[in-house]
Amino acid sequence: MNHILIFKTNIHSPIDMEAIAPHLDSPHIIRWSVDREDIDRVLRIEATHDASTEIINTIQKAGYLCEELL
Repeated sequence: MNHILIFKTNIHSPIDMEAIAPHLDSPHIIRWSVDREDIDRVLRIEATHDASTEIINTIQKAGYLCEELL
């Protein structure tokens, strides 16, 4: 069963999306998208397991805000 993970970010532009793409290249991440028009710049990830903490750490290390939305 896949997990849907939702995060608040500050990913604003296509350049930001390109910057995080290599960090989300992982066997357990099936697909991801960012709603840049939403006020919370929602990052939605479909993954094979709950990797919320790992994803938050990865995005933050890349220099972006990342908080899980419950």
